[in-house]
Amino acid sequence: MSKLLIIGGSKGIGAAILAEQINKRVCINVSRSEPDIAGDVEHHSLDVLTDDLPDIEDLKTIIYCPGSINLKPISSLKEDDFRADFDINVIGAVRVIKKYHRQLKRTEGASIILFSTVAVAQGMAFHASVAAAKGALEGLVKSLAAEFAPKIRINAIAPTITDTPLAAGILKNEEMRKKMSERHPLKRIIHPGEVAGLADFLMSDNAASMTGQVLQVDAGITTIR
Repeated sequence: MSKLLIIGGSKGIGAAILAEQINKRVCINVSRSEPDIAGDVEHHSLDVLTDDLPDIEDLKTIIYCPGSINLKPISSLKEDDFRADFDINVIGAVRVIKKYHRQLKRTEGASIILFSTVAVAQGMAFHASVAAAKGALEGLVKSLAAEFAPKIRINAIAPTITDTPLAAGILKNEEMRKKMSERHPLKRIIHPGEVAGLADFLMSDNAASMTGQVLQVDAGITTIR
């Protein structure tokens, strides 16, 4: 089986991807906390921004899941907020890619999947910090797609608000869940398993001709009014 490295596979979308892949691939997880999942997972507890990343041989796919939801008006955002969001969303991904890209180039069909947000494609109030960071990440995807071709494919998934622990502060009660659902043309909240399904496609041979793409899982919010 091919070898998959997930950064942030202990919670939310990362955990859903790990659950989807655990019987399909050799799975390695890097996160601060250990994933609560039955199955064979090699886990490394560390901080991706400060700690040394483990050496991994024969790696085929990297999925970088860490992100942030720091929603404040610009008057309340400090410069440190922008730095923190940029670090976790962009610098962490850069550290991982720099560590393993030479390994990936030696593996046929290698790929990288990163995560953006619909707030880059659609202007949303109070999203300045996270949208700035994810906008930079989308630029990274397109630049590295050109640099790594034809050896490594790199794509991003841009979900709308998803039912994960990271979004628990927004989806904190039924009233807020209904309000968020109504904002989307499909009138629903995205489930992590839906995003995991798209990640499964992107790392498969069925997506062998896709690179440099940002795919939105958005219940229609960015294209339908």
